Amino acid sequence: MHGRWKHEFIRDRYTLYQPVFLTVVGVHILLGLACTVTGAAAMLSQKRRGRHPRYGTIYYWCLAGVFLTAASLAAVRWAEDYHLFILGALSMAAAYLGRGARRHRWRSWVRLHVTGMGASYVLLVIAFYVDNGHSLPLWKELPPIAYWLLPAAIGIPLIVRALLWHPLARQRDMPHGVNP
Repeated sequence: MHGRWKHEFIRDRYTLYQPVFLTVVGVHILLGLACTVTGAAAMLSQKRRGRHPRYGTIYYWCLAGVFLTAASLAAVRWAEDYHLFILGALSMAAAYLGRGARRHRWRSWVRLHVTGMGASYVLLVIAFYVDNGHSLPLWKELPPIAYWLLPAAIGIPLIVRALLWHPLARQRDMPHGVNP
């Protein structure tokens, strides 16, 4: 297809799928908000049975939904959004690692859990600002590189602090099968 015909085909394709696309965007936004709230709740709650694992599990499954919706949205607009797909895949992979380390009690599981889940949240926030920073008050005044660097500059020191502060993360590796 050349020229005008190609443009009309692309416009018609987006018009045809626009209600589905916008529905997926709406679900993506709701899941992203749920991730933001439940992730923060898990991070700020006591690390014991109850709130922390409950909010962490909700965060994980909402993040899986965010990744699936982001992947489908990126597939439709790959040239514009491939970097968001990559951020989503990295975020999901980090959460998978963090959750797996805790569930299977791998060697150094606490450090892997804190690092994986923390990195997952930071990558989620980076993806949000990379996609929306240009439209947000204050953020729109910043150069686009700030959308990538500011969340990392805040999140990484918090992850390091958690690794240094958490008593189980400071312990030497326990022998396999010994679970505190």
